[in-house]
Amino acid sequence: MINYNELSVPEATILQKEMRDKVIIQPYNGPVNYIAGADISFNKFSTTVYAGIVLLRFPELTPVGYSLVKKEVTFPYVPGFLAFREVPALLDAWEQLPQKPDVLVVDGHGIAHPRRMGIASHFGVLTNHPTIGSAKKKLFGAYEEPGPNRGDYTPLTDKQGMVMGSVLRSKQKVKPIFVSPGHLMDVAGSLQLILQCVQRYRLPEPTRLAHNAVNQFRLGTLPEGYSEAS
Repeated sequence: MINYNELSVPEATILQKEMRDKVIIQPYNGPVNYIAGADISFNKFSTTVYAGIVLLRFPELTPVGYSLVKKEVTFPYVPGFLAFREVPALLDAWEQLPQKPDVLVVDGHGIAHPRRMGIASHFGVLTNHPTIGSAKKKLFGAYEEPGPNRGDYTPLTDKQGMVMGSVLRSKQKVKPIFVSPGHLMDVAGSLQLILQCVQRYRLPEPTRLAHNAVNQFRLGTLPEGYSEAS
């Protein structure tokens, strides 16, 4: 893989546009016996990135194990290009997993990105694996506010009206989340799978548990490497 630390932002832009042509948006028709969530934590003024992937059984959503990695990066903090800071550590965490999930849910965007290359799409293309982006905030696109009830959603569209994803009310009376296919998934299938992953909280269980694990890792209460869930 190209060393992202050696890229300039213009070079990263060219790479994103090249990778965009490799993104495949299509229905996922395979089994989902295992699903995973991925999250990354870093301070934009620091070179240290903490990455984690949590593997869960599906549809029970019970954790199987945690893969946690700390990595030094020097690619600058630039909105729209965060994958160049995050993906290298996430790939290391992925390689540590003794069993790969059928689908990976990434805390971030898929094709709901100005160049259709959010972190879920970026990671999906590099690994050739089905991915979904599930983000807490909008990066790109237009939408109408979904209804107030859990499960209400509206389309997220680009300037030409193309549907890039869904704006989902995952919990009553809380802000919606932004769901988009990353790679080897489509809009409808991504939304359906995320709906099956939402329990009591705003965030779907895979990324919620990954977020918690990365924070514990950063605080020193979970070790680096792969650990079975207790």
